[in-house]
Amino acid sequence: MNAMLATRATLLLRIRDPQDRMAWGEFVNLYAPLIHSYGCRRGLQDSDAADLTQEVLYRVARSARGFEYDPARGSFRGWLLTITLNEVRKMARRARRTDGSGDTDVRRLLEQQPDEREEESWQRDYQWNLFHWAADRIRGEFRKSTWEAFWQTAVLARDIDQVAEELRLSPGAVYVARSRVLARLREKARQVEEE
Repeated sequence: MNAMLATRATLLLRIRDPQDRMAWGEFVNLYAPLIHSYGCRRGLQDSDAADLTQEVLYRVARSARGFEYDPARGSFRGWLLTITLNEVRKMARRARRTDGSGDTDVRRLLEQQPDEREEESWQRDYQWNLFHWAADRIRGEFRKSTWEAFWQTAVLARDIDQVAEELRLSPGAVYVARSRVLARLREKARQVEEE
């Protein structure tokens, strides 16, 4: 899955309608885990990261009606990262005003700017979340042994011969199973990423 793929334009256009529950459900399933994990990585507690996620999604919902998708102006995920970082800063400022501690950790959090590494990390997290989203949706399409052959060798990076022996399959069957699941995963992910 290519990290540079753009968010599917049709999904971004569909979330302009606040009544399109399917679009919003898909959007939240794709992006809420990304936002939450970003908050946790930035040092927020789980409950604060959940608040961050809710606030970012609220900001997106407020902006969605007038949203005009123009990839030439930048990526949607880049815009979402900026919103997320701004909300983290707001949370840090509120915490600082409340605590009044002048804590250097809070100051450091406020001063952080997204850099290239952070954007790369954001993209990796997005790809990881997209992988899990797609895997959850296609898992039922495969027999248990096919899925296990894929999961054990492609995700857990276990030795193919060992997995084949445990699953009572030939190594060739494990290769075929892994290939079939990977192809279906890519197809499912492309449905999200492409128009």
